[in-house]
Amino acid sequence: MPWQVVYFRYRDGSEPVSDAIDGMPPWVQAAIDNQIERLAVFGPHLGFPYTSQIDGGLRELRCHFGPDLYRILYRRSRNLFVLLGFLPKHSPRVPEADIELARQRWDEFVRRMAERPRRPPRAAGHDAP
Repeated sequence: MPWQVVYFRYRDGSEPVSDAIDGMPPWVQAAIDNQIERLAVFGPHLGFPYTSQIDGGLRELRCHFGPDLYRILYRRSRNLFVLLGFLPKHSPRVPEADIELARQRWDEFVRRMAERPRRPPRAAGHDAP
């Protein structure tokens, strides 16, 4: 089954996860893009230590670059993975505020995908236009 990874997009077209990754140095962006690509290749079969469950359907993709650790919060919708949040890892637990923000973005994503006509999400990683 093919897996697609997309960035969450607000109605105004902004993509907070993409913007956060774009703000990183190019060599860190490459490491993060590799992890996103790994998720696209292995889908839900990608397990620990690359990904783990946070709460319900919310999961984290772990991205490492030397001593720096990053988390990408995401959820799955059939064969689609939606990247909802990006944060540096400073503690063992994901802050509740980041979990709540990811939930809000997921709810908005689901609501907008149910609308007609809908604007499809944009691909993530090297496949992004």
